[in-house]
Amino acid sequence: MPPENPKNKPANENKTGPLVSVIIVSYQSGPTLEPCLDRLAAQTFRDFETILIDNASTDGAPQAAAKAHPWVDFVEAGANLGFAAGNNFAVRRAKGRWLVLLNPDAYAEPEWLAELMAGALRHPTVKSFASLQLSADRPGLLDGAGDNVTSAGIPFRGGYGRKEPTVLPEGEVFSACGAAMLIERELFLAVGGFDERYFCYCEDVDLGYRLRLYDYPTLLLPKAKVAHVGSASTGVRSDFSIFHGSRNRIWTFVKNTPGWLFPVTLPLHVAVTAGLLLLHWRRGDVAPAIRGIKAALKREDLDQVLADRRAIQAKRKASPGAILRVMSIDPAAFIGRRFVIRKWRG
Repeated sequence: MPPENPKNKPANENKTGPLVSVIIVSYQSGPTLEPCLDRLAAQTFRDFETILIDNASTDGAPQAAAKAHPWVDFVEAGANLGFAAGNNFAVRRAKGRWLVLLNPDAYAEPEWLAELMAGALRHPTVKSFASLQLSADRPGLLDGAGDNVTSAGIPFRGGYGRKEPTVLPEGEVFSACGAAMLIERELFLAVGGFDERYFCYCEDVDLGYRLRLYDYPTLLLPKAKVAHVGSASTGVRSDFSIFHGSRNRIWTFVKNTPGWLFPVTLPLHVAVTAGLLLLHWRRGDVAPAIRGIKAALKREDLDQVLADRRAIQAKRKASPGAILRVMSIDPAAFIGRRFVIRKWRG
């Protein structure tokens, strides 16, 4: 039996390698990374490795955290690869059958990994799972219960900012938030991983959308809980996050919206995008949103997105109607951050 000291490396009961690879991509993670790793070390489920990829941080936090947690496989990327490419890089290094993606500002409850793996055992045909994310700095409120997409192609985190319900059902959501998700490594690689041009923001929804199109569902496991700070590195409503969110949201819509659903919902997408621009104007941060939209429509980049669309749609298995059925029909559902959790019948 290994010592119970949480600073010790998590035990590996799988003799051919860990069952799970936990991946953390850090950048200027400051005070959040150390407690994130502390929570990992205290997990009741032990058959995992932890890979920490640092995107050229200058705050010294990843080096200090790796020194304090020698069981972590620490890799310095040498440049800021972004969330998407950083995770893809780590996945190629990972040895586990399952990948767990965890943000450096997410603090897992002790049973988090155990609940994720129990869910995978209960649902052997499902290869993608979402955690329940609590707000780390607003007790009693949620950071999210899976990612959803409206019929206008606008992604949002279900339940964000709402009170945590006493009971939340285990069920199907559109996709998993990349801050704390579980996915089979083989599947992640088969669908192409994250789109590295996104850099960060919406890359998890884009991945989840592709899974949907290839007929792979995602389930929310509400007993698998993490507390999430959110935007600890990039800042809430920063120019950086607004630019990338605005650009990548359009790319996700264009790449993935299938068949007849694309021309039918395109006017809705344009209208809601215009409404969001008005909201940014009222807040005084419209400039990065406009830059993001212009970048999304830049000819050479849009040509590549359209080429990706053709490749994705050629392999699509799910019908446009099937995709619409798992969306939030209300094109403005993101305003209320509604829960969209459907009963799983698999």
